[in-house]
Amino acid sequence: MKRTLKFVALMLTLSTGLASASEKMSLWQRMQPPEDIGTYGHLIHYLFNFTTYLNIFFFGLVCIGIFGFSFLYSAKRHKKPLYTHGKNKKEILTVVGIALAVFIIIDMQITRISAHDYQTVFMNFPKGKDVYKVEVMAQQWMWNVRLPGKDDVFNTLDDIVTNNDFHVPVNKKVVFQIISKDVIHALYIPNIRMKVDATPGKITRMWAEFTKPGIYEIACAEICGTHHYKMRARLVVHDAEDFVKWQESAQAIALTVNNPEEPDNFWGWQWKE
Repeated sequence: MKRTLKFVALMLTLSTGLASASEKMSLWQRMQPPEDIGTYGHLIHYLFNFTTYLNIFFFGLVCIGIFGFSFLYSAKRHKKPLYTHGKNKKEILTVVGIALAVFIIIDMQITRISAHDYQTVFMNFPKGKDVYKVEVMAQQWMWNVRLPGKDDVFNTLDDIVTNNDFHVPVNKKVVFQIISKDVIHALYIPNIRMKVDATPGKITRMWAEFTKPGIYEIACAEICGTHHYKMRARLVVHDAEDFVKWQESAQAIALTVNNPEEPDNFWGWQWKE
């Protein structure tokens, strides 16, 4: 009973906070996506808008056809209905022509754009010493984050390990390698329009370059259990000077906290290039 009351109180608090925040925003502002702070987020945004506008356009045509023909060929105007099975050559060519036009204009264009972006950008993973590496292990219901220390090797005593707290530098290519401890999760960063599944037994990857310092939200985009809503994390994008300061302080804490006698703390893996 106490747990139920606490849960209800928490939901009321959250809903009140969201309501007060939404009251300060106009309807148009609430309809807008989060600020894009990724170098290539505009590619995903463009494809989303392209798909949406095309669907709205063709939906309008369908509505015009449905209501237009219903009006023009109503019982009042055509006492004697005309029955057709659509088997003559003209009707077949008309249907095939419309189907091909829709397939080429919509489906093939979306496939062409997405395949080009996927191959040339999102799967073109950066490599080298200038890449900032992050290992992420998802679990019910938390994001475990591991950063290499000064030795740039994972699973050593100087690793920086955090929970639900991602720290990355601005204007630097960041590669995430992700795995799950239990069920399928999905690492979702709305401000760069990107997400990737976290799968048990398989390392998945995602990379991005953040262009604006600040604090942003990370969520799980896969229903992963009863407490799925708890998988909320913080993304902190530092400028160069602040990131060095944070890294030095986190490194000092890691060296005092990491215990080699606790193997569960060393859940990282050898970095996969």
